[in-house]
Amino acid sequence: MLLTPRPRTRGAQAVPTAPRIRRRGKAALVASAVSVCLIAASAPPPAVPLGVGDRLFPHLGNPGYDVTSYDLAFAYSGTNSEPLTAVTTIVARTTAELEHLNLDFAHGEVGSVEVDGAPATFTTAGEDLVVTPGQPLTKGGTVRVTVRHTSHPAPAGGRDSGWIRTRDGLVVAGQADAAHTVFPCNDHPSDKAMFTIRVTAPEGHLAVANGLPAGEGHATKSTTWTYRSEHPMATELAQIAIGRSTVLHRSGPHGLPVRDVVPTEHRGTLERWLGETPGQIAWMEDKVGQYPFETYGLLVADARTGFELETQTLSLFERELFTRPEFPRWYVESVMVHELAHQWFGNSVSPRTWSDLWISEGHATWYEALYTEEKGGRTLEERMKLAYGASDRWRAAGGPPAAIKAPEIGKKGAIFRPNVYDGAALVLYALRQEIGGSAFERLQRAWVSLHRDGTAGTRDFVELASVMAGRDLDAFFRAWLFEERTPAMPGHPDWKTAPVEDAGAAGKAGGRAAPRGTEVTDRRGRE
Repeated sequence: MLLTPRPRTRGAQAVPTAPRIRRRGKAALVASAVSVCLIAASAPPPAVPLGVGDRLFPHLGNPGYDVTSYDLAFAYSGTNSEPLTAVTTIVARTTAELEHLNLDFAHGEVGSVEVDGAPATFTTAGEDLVVTPGQPLTKGGTVRVTVRHTSHPAPAGGRDSGWIRTRDGLVVAGQADAAHTVFPCNDHPSDKAMFTIRVTAPEGHLAVANGLPAGEGHATKSTTWTYRSEHPMATELAQIAIGRSTVLHRSGPHGLPVRDVVPTEHRGTLERWLGETPGQIAWMEDKVGQYPFETYGLLVADARTGFELETQTLSLFERELFTRPEFPRWYVESVMVHELAHQWFGNSVSPRTWSDLWISEGHATWYEALYTEEKGGRTLEERMKLAYGASDRWRAAGGPPAAIKAPEIGKKGAIFRPNVYDGAALVLYALRQEIGGSAFERLQRAWVSLHRDGTAGTRDFVELASVMAGRDLDAFFRAWLFEERTPAMPGHPDWKTAPVEDAGAAGKAGGRAAPRGTEVTDRRGRE
């Protein structure tokens, strides 16, 4: 994710509502106090929200199973304020015996749930949909869960859903914790899975999703599009775009299919930017190796999102980024490269926990800065020196890069602070200074190759960096990733940090280095 510079605004988010459920069946009336006591004594414990223990999002994800595939089917009415009807089918492998299976889901109405084709009972607990199959699920088996539900694009209680309403339809932004407001899932990046996405929309609309097209079905007044991924994907990276759009096709390196999705009326304005993508892919391949997925492209939304987002194979951009005259060309292209770099760092190699976000955002910022330097913008050293000066204040406001402060309820976007963008890129700069350019470049290539299509965390990065350097780097990383104060920069003893008294202002600064004179904030409204 990358934040869009704009005049500063303020706002807040509220806690999402739990999914509304049409409950089936009625409890039998109990005739006596004795029978009430007997039933109460034997009643199962109440449903509770679970999680996989993520420090920043304790209730995201669920234990006891690994999802292998999602099949999502949405039907869009043509009005982007109305709920979509949907069927989500999840195939998973159980890693424990389960009497109940929890799914992350909020902001939708559940009609029915089936487990392996048989009706199952269900209820909610916090933002969890708790499913009880007719028989407990055994460890090591395969289970198929089908949920018929609605998916609400309108905000609930002042909180945006994972859907974003555009002028002509909808797009999805699920990072970090909003995918489960679109569809039931195991909403944590540690559980990646294959995706098939089907969208039915009225004539005059177009639907596009992650991956490659896998067929179209035509009815009298609607079309169903099917897309299928060829690589596993985290739920936060899912993309479903519906609108009056045009798909533009071109070829990238090695014949890679490149497709861009743009509002039809703005096609001409955007074309000059979209043509840069194949060259940017080639530039990234020269740095870290072959592009890791089956396709790539830009999804340009006619909406004010306040950010860009690296949804897998189809990065989301707001149209305003390409039309604001104060943005120089090198700057716009560097933002494009930031989201492209995430396809390697963050998508192909996903963070094991949200505390590992610094690896994804730090590397995307790193390659954004390198590209900027090559295209005539601010030099890498200049940018890192400025980041070093602000680093102590960033750490005071948001925590060290690998120990960022937990977000407050309703302000979960607060994890996207400067300390995980330029602050994390600063760690990479210090690492290159410490181990040398050659070892650093080998580390970059080895990281995306070794962990391709998987997840990895801070400990994995430290161990691999130590191997590439030929020596133990634990102390180096402990200081740079976890200490409250920024260590001395190797090779630059003259670099100084600014006082921390103004930490609040530093924490409100935007996540990307904007062109000089541009104030940065984002739609989430940092407080």
